[in-house]
Amino acid sequence: MKTITLKFQDRDEAEMQSRAESFEQFMLSRRTVRDFSDRPVPKEVIESCLLTANSAPSGANRQPWHFVVVSDPALKKQIRKGAEEEEHEFYADRAPKDWLEALAPLGTDANKPFLETAPYLIVIFAQKYLLDEKGKKLKNYFVTESTSIAAGLLIAALHNAGLASLTHTPSPMKFLNTILGRPISEKPLMILVAGYPIKNVQVPAISRKPLKEIASFR
Repeated sequence: MKTITLKFQDRDEAEMQSRAESFEQFMLSRRTVRDFSDRPVPKEVIESCLLTANSAPSGANRQPWHFVVVSDPALKKQIRKGAEEEEHEFYADRAPKDWLEALAPLGTDANKPFLETAPYLIVIFAQKYLLDEKGKKLKNYFVTESTSIAAGLLIAALHNAGLASLTHTPSPMKFLNTILGRPISEKPLMILVAGYPIKNVQVPAISRKPLKEIASFR
């Protein structure tokens, strides 16, 4: 395999600590929002964020993801209809009591107007396999893990660009394959809503677990 020299910048410990803490604080300012403005977002910004997501590591470098960027109002309306149908059934019949109790403080319900209001819906698909030029199946590896890392980078990239986002995961999500014309070899992972929040948007006053509860050093 052809190789290239890694462009790695060595930094002193003080700069490392400063950069780590600065990025920590920046990402702590990211919050999920559910009230989006319909203010247009430049397509080029979304494209750059997607290329950042595509820099994610993946099993055997297969890059087993596909991002469908939806801005067409008619398609967004279809997606909202399909999502709300699943969500109404979930909240009414499928959701266990403890899950509904956990969601209650966040104020979520089966109605998802943001799916139409926000300028972009980025539907993230995980590709179970690829097809070569002869139509032969090429198995992908660590598909969910790889695609989830790419999704995380996309969320960070959108925040860095000055946009808000929301992860939405109606279950099941097969209706997205139908609406967006994606093959059965792709599994919808999430709908990532992207755009500007409304002015003075309110978000739940949540806290984060301290380091000692989320990490162990051995």
